[in-house]
Amino acid sequence: MDRTDDRSAADAGGADTGPPAPATGPRTTAASRTGAAPRTETGTAPRTETGTASRTSTGSPTETGTGPRSGTEAGTGSPTATQAQAEPEPDPAPESGPGTTAGPAAADGSATPASADGTTPAAPATTTPRGRRPVVAALMLGMALAAIDGTIVSTAVPQIVGDLGGFTVFSWLFSGYLLAVTVTLPLYGKLSDTFGRKPVLIAGIILFLVGSLLCAAAWNMAALIAFRIVQGLGGGALQGTIQTIAADLYPLKERPRIQARLSTVWATSSVAGPVAGGLLAGYADWRWIFLINLPVGAVALWLVVRHLQEPSRPRPATRPRVDWAGALAVFATGALLLTALVQGGVAWPWFSAPSLGLFGASALLAALTVVVERRAAEPIIPGWVWRRRTIASVNLALGAMGLLMVAPTVFLPTYAQSVLGLGPIAAGFVLSVMTLSWPVSAAFSDRVYNRIGFRRTAMLGMGAALLILLAFPLLPYPGEAWHPALLMLLLGAALGLFQLPLIVGVQSTVGWAERGTTTASVLFCRQVGQSIGAALFGAIANGVLAARLLDAPVDGLPGDLDAVARTLENPGAVSSAAAEYLRRAVDAAVDHVYVGAAGAAALALLALITLAPRRFPVITEPSDSPTAPDPAATPTASEAAPARQDR
Repeated sequence: MDRTDDRSAADAGGADTGPPAPATGPRTTAASRTGAAPRTETGTAPRTETGTASRTSTGSPTETGTGPRSGTEAGTGSPTATQAQAEPEPDPAPESGPGTTAGPAAADGSATPASADGTTPAAPATTTPRGRRPVVAALMLGMALAAIDGTIVSTAVPQIVGDLGGFTVFSWLFSGYLLAVTVTLPLYGKLSDTFGRKPVLIAGIILFLVGSLLCAAAWNMAALIAFRIVQGLGGGALQGTIQTIAADLYPLKERPRIQARLSTVWATSSVAGPVAGGLLAGYADWRWIFLINLPVGAVALWLVVRHLQEPSRPRPATRPRVDWAGALAVFATGALLLTALVQGGVAWPWFSAPSLGLFGASALLAALTVVVERRAAEPIIPGWVWRRRTIASVNLALGAMGLLMVAPTVFLPTYAQSVLGLGPIAAGFVLSVMTLSWPVSAAFSDRVYNRIGFRRTAMLGMGAALLILLAFPLLPYPGEAWHPALLMLLLGAALGLFQLPLIVGVQSTVGWAERGTTTASVLFCRQVGQSIGAALFGAIANGVLAARLLDAPVDGLPGDLDAVARTLENPGAVSSAAAEYLRRAVDAAVDHVYVGAAGAAALALLALITLAPRRFPVITEPSDSPTAPDPAATPTASEAAPARQDR
C-alpha cells in the first residue's frame, strides 16, 4: 500500500514492539538480525528460498530476481526465519512506491510467514476492482443468508408452533443454531488457513442450503431443531470465512469499505428479516422462510465457484493434518457451556442439578481441550492466539462488546412495548436506528484510525458507548419514544467506531496463513460474550423484578420479565394501579441491565488499555500496493515480502 505513517513524532517514539512471538508456529518475530552467510533467493511466484524453514546465516544476503528490492532492512546481515521471542523493531521507513516494501522485511522477521511444514505460503492474490465485484457480491449474499436467518424466523414462531407444536422447546430453534455457529467457528478458521478459503466457503454454503431445505420439510419440532443445527454448522463457515476473504481481497487502506458493506448487510437484515418473516408466515407458509434461502445461496455459490480465485501455494512437504481430536474437544466444551448459559434460568433454575452439572462438565472438558491442543501439531485454537497481545486484547474487547450488545438487542424491545406502550413495529424501529448509524460510522472510521491508530480509535468509540449506556437510566419516565431512539442512534455510531478498527487492525497484523484462525477467534469470543450476556443480564433483570414485586400492591403478579411483558400486553389482566407498578418495575429492571452493559463497556476499555499495544504491528503485504500487479507476472523479491508498519 502506498501510504506514509502520519503519526506525530511523539507517537512514533512510543510505538510498541507488538505481541511476543510464540515459541513454535508459522509466525515469529525477528526485527533485529545479525549474521553473515550468503543467501540466495529466486524471483519466482510465490517467493521461495533455498535451505530449510529455519536457517542460520553468517554473512550478508545476496538476492536475485526479476527486479531490484527497494526499502531498507534493519541490522546487518540476513534474517533468521524463526526466533524464540520478539526483539525490538526500528521505526519503518516510508515506502518508495507501488509494489515495494519498506522497513523490516516482515513483521515476523521472515519474508513470508512459514507454515509448520516448512513451506512458505503465497501472499493473497490481488485483483482489479472490477474483478472483485462478483466475489464481493457473493460475500454479501452469503452474509445475508447468515444475518437474516435469526430475525426472519423469530416472527414466524407462532405459526411454526401452531403447526408443529413443541411450545416448551421452541427456543431451541435459536439456541441450537447459535450453538452450532459458535462452536464451529474455530474449526472453520483453522481449515481455511490449512486448505484455503474457497473450499471452506463452498462447503459452508452447501451445508447451509441443505439445512434450509431440511427445515422446510420438517415434520415436527424436534426435526426442525435438528435441521436448524445443520443450518448453524453451515452458518459458522459463512460468518468466519466471509470476513477472512474480505480481508484477503482488499489491502489495508480499502478494508473499511468492504467491512462497511458487510455491516450494511447486517443492518438491512435486522430490519428486513422481521418484515419478510411476518409476510411469509401470514400470507404464504412459514416453510418459505427457509426455502427463500435456496435461490440466494445458489447465486452466491455460483459466484464463488466461478470468480473466487485463490493463489497457488507450494505443495507442502508433508500432508496437512487436521486436529480432529481438538475439534471434537472444542465442540463438546462449547456445546455444554452454551447449553448451560442459554437454558439456565429458563428451562431449569441456575443452581439446579442440570446447571451445575453442565458447568462442571464444561470446565472439565475445557481443561481437557487445553491438554489436547498443547500436544497437537496443528491445534484448532493455537496458543499464539492468546500469547500475542494484539490478538488477545481484541478477543477480550470484542467479547465484552458481545456481552453489552445484549442490553439493546434483547431488552430494549421489551422496554419500548412495556414501558413506552409502543407496538411491535414501533419498538423494532427504536432498536433498528442503531443499525442505521453503525455502518455509516464504520465506513468513516478509517479516517480516524489512519490518524490516531487502531487502539485509540477503538477506545474513543467504546468510551462514547460507555457514556451512552450510562445515560439510559437517566431517561425520564415514561418518556418519549425518541429518547431511547436517539441513544441507540448514538450507540450504533460509537460501536461502529469501535468494532471495525479492531477487526481490520487484528486481521492486518497476521499473514494469510494465520488470518482465518485469527478472524475466527475474534468472532468466537464475540459470540460467547453474547451468550454470557444473555444469561447474566437475564438473571439481573429477573432479580430486580423479583425484588420489586415483593411489595406489589396486588397478589398473583408474574415474577419474571417475559411473564410481566405478556401481562402488560393484555390491559384487562390487572388493575391500572398494578399495571403502572409493573411498568415501573420493568423500567427499573432494564435500567439495571444498561448499567451492567456499561460495566461490560468498561471491561472492553480496560482490555485495550492494559493489554493492547499502543500501535498495532501491521504487516504490509504485496496486495496493499495501490496498483494491483498482473497475476500472471512473476513477483520480485520486494513484491513477495510483507513489510511492517505500526498503527
